[in-house]
Amino acid sequence: MNSTGLWIIIYKTMKKPSISLVMITKNSEDTLEKSLKSVNDFVNEMIIVDSYSTDKTVELARALGAVVYFQPYKSEGEQRKIALTKAHGDWILILDSDEMVSSGLKREIKESLSRRQERSGFIIPFRNHFLGRVVRHGGETYQKLRLFKRKSKDIYLRDFVVHAELKGNKGVVGILKNKIYHYSYRSLSQMYRKFSDYALREAKQKKKQGERTSFKKIVLYPVHMFWARFVEDKGYKDGFFRIPLDAGFAYMEFLTYFSMLFLKKKR
Repeated sequence: MNSTGLWIIIYKTMKKPSISLVMITKNSEDTLEKSLKSVNDFVNEMIIVDSYSTDKTVELARALGAVVYFQPYKSEGEQRKIALTKAHGDWILILDSDEMVSSGLKREIKESLSRRQERSGFIIPFRNHFLGRVVRHGGETYQKLRLFKRKSKDIYLRDFVVHAELKGNKGVVGILKNKIYHYSYRSLSQMYRKFSDYALREAKQKKKQGERTSFKKIVLYPVHMFWARFVEDKGYKDGFFRIPLDAGFAYMEFLTYFSMLFLKKKR
């Protein structure tokens, strides 16, 4: 081997893996700045696909160094697929505009990627917040695959009517310890607007798939939803302050099946 080839091998060994942040937005000005500032000191690029926001989302994103592309909204999965085609990093970090990377997670990502990685991706735990307070029970403790090698064939995206999620083939995904902080429920009005949107999308999907609504689904499913979250899954351990959150999930269940009464099945 000549000296040039040796130096190439040394360079590739010493070269730090690059990271691309990928995000989709729509009128996200209230949380976007904090979200981007939580990562802009350790990612190499920030890619945003925006659904033609009418607030200051785009202005804030560009001011913080993000590259913004525009695409009419079809589904979360379609928006993310477009964003992924714009990224150039060795690794992709997916973040929503109401999510922040903790300082501990940044250190852990740096340490993990500085080592030679046989993993194709990493699952990251979340810490959810309701009205600014941490919630740890009743369905609010979960983890998601959010960091992965851009060129990996072991990671794939599944698109659902409300959310899209990444999946990894067996044995290729590791789990990190530190968390992404999620501020999904910032006020009661914001939360119920979100749940209304989710419910209407779910209703359309269920109707499209041929599912029928009923008195039982409209009345009893919401009651069961509240009971399951607050009692069975021990949401009460967070405190009674979270009752409006679980009531919101019950409301979403109710609106899903109630609105199906007024929808026509699409052929």
